[in-house]
Amino acid sequence: MFINQVSDIEFDTERQMEGIEHRSVEVNGIKMHVAEKGEGPVVLFLHGFPELWYSWRHQIASLSARGYRAVAPDLRGYGDTEVPSSISAYTVFHIVGDLIALLDSMGVEEVFLVGHDWGAIIGWYLCMFRPERVKAYVCLSVPFLRRNPKVKTVDGMRALYGDDYYICRFQEAGKMEGDMAKAGVRFVLENILTTRKIGPPILPKGEYGAGFNTDTSNTLPSWLSEKDIDYYVSKFEKTGFSGGLNYYRNLNLNWELTAPWSEIRIKVPVMFITGELDLVYTSLGLKDYIHGGRFKEDVPNLEQVIVQEGVGHFNNQETPDEVSTYIYNFINKF
Repeated sequence: MFINQVSDIEFDTERQMEGIEHRSVEVNGIKMHVAEKGEGPVVLFLHGFPELWYSWRHQIASLSARGYRAVAPDLRGYGDTEVPSSISAYTVFHIVGDLIALLDSMGVEEVFLVGHDWGAIIGWYLCMFRPERVKAYVCLSVPFLRRNPKVKTVDGMRALYGDDYYICRFQEAGKMEGDMAKAGVRFVLENILTTRKIGPPILPKGEYGAGFNTDTSNTLPSWLSEKDIDYYVSKFEKTGFSGGLNYYRNLNLNWELTAPWSEIRIKVPVMFITGELDLVYTSLGLKDYIHGGRFKEDVPNLEQVIVQEGVGHFNNQETPDEVSTYIYNFINKF
């Protein structure tokens, strides 16, 4: 059990949660839970793994106070949104379809988009499939991943890092869920959310393989409270992790389905923000891709790349005020 050393963080979280409205919306054949606050132009926040709408609590408070309507769903398979049982129900077509249906249900033609981790990947696909619905995109952690027409996504990762690379370990249905069950929901969430280990996450067989950081501290970082962890635990104890893991299990299928978009260029205006200690930024040759010019080739309207010194993967929670200000300053130009 972690011991939190910061006493006022829980008060700040409670204050941020005030005024957030929750509702369930019928979208694309499922019921989706949505949290929202504020009035004005819509900012749509997309969370990653293993997260929830709650990961955007700071940005919801900040952007709603600055004249925007902040909308953060639990994505398909997470939290209080339905969890389809079929693995093939988690392709990018399904997930982007959910979001388009959500916008249609709100009567919103165009949004400012913010995505982190898997939410960032889904954000790129939303910009790819329906660019007319995105006014500008603030992407955290995961840059645009250019489709290699010759190598399936997971096959390429396996060739690079081996079978113990975390995405490869996630592929077998039920296997990682079993490992996570042995470790316990709280351990998995604390372990992943607090990791500071850079580079490709390798999960050796014979261990739980449920977390990325074997040197976990016994104290929570200042930006994460026990109540925050309790909220995540309460939802993942109900849903399990299969929904989120199924996103990874569709990577090769997504590769097949998106063949018509192999040479696509993302034309919406983009700001990219990552932490220098982000395990994505420090894997897969992405530093070279981001800074060597190819990212800009694929995203011609990439306006700014920000690398936050000393910051890890969950930068929207670790540096909430800084990230909220970056988002506001960028979208406020449009």
